[in-house]
Amino acid sequence: MNELGNIKIADDVVKTISAKAAQDVSGVYKLAGGVADEVSKMLGKKRLTNGVKVEVGEKECSVEVYIIVEYGYQISEVAQNVQKNVLAAISTMTGLKVVEVNVFVQDVKILSDSDQDERHEDIEIV
Repeated sequence: MNELGNIKIADDVVKTISAKAAQDVSGVYKLAGGVADEVSKMLGKKRLTNGVKVEVGEKECSVEVYIIVEYGYQISEVAQNVQKNVLAAISTMTGLKVVEVNVFVQDVKILSDSDQDERHEDIEIV
């Protein structure tokens, strides 16, 4: 709380920042979603925040990011870069203290020409 009142940053804001920061890392094919994300996909909606879970408090947050790594990249290096990028983006944009960024590598993707098109489709933020 400051002298003007309270500021509360919604979980979805932190999710969106985390997802964008993770996807900007070289070697990340895309974020890996769960069952709810598959239902959204069947309904024709793609969400930028699929594959990100957050817990946001008043002054700090923790993040879990589920990714698919492109074949040929060193997995541990990609995961560490995701951690650094997510931490920097959240800290800079929200001022929240990031307690932890856990990265879960769900798969490795061997790219083909059609995969390049799928990866860069327009994504709807819901």
